[in-house]
Amino acid sequence: MAKNNKRPHHQADEVEFGSGNVFADLGLPNAGELYAKAELASQIRSLIEAAGLTQAQAAKLLGIDQPRVSQLTRGLLRGFSIERLLRFLNMLDRDVIITLRQPAKGHQAGLRVMATA
Repeated sequence: MAKNNKRPHHQADEVEFGSGNVFADLGLPNAGELYAKAELASQIRSLIEAAGLTQAQAAKLLGIDQPRVSQLTRGLLRGFSIERLLRFLNMLDRDVIITLRQPAKGHQAGLRVMATA
């Protein structure tokens, strides 16, 4: 007997689009700061990997211990301020440029991180 592989017909699933900031979508306080810190940490992780540094080498370069590098690269950012993350980027030989601008129409002002090559 042939098996029926057809899926039952369902109503269309409802799709909800996010704002681009998962922290805001979750309703967390200070969502802009959390998002900016996550983006900065992601850049730091990428730079550490691109340089072929071990966590111990990165720790020495950044002036922190290896367990803190591990936390940083895994996105566990409690205790890391935005200012400190910006200093880490400088230590990894990156300029940090801060730009102030009006938000686009219909958008709320907030923190954003944009990385360029």
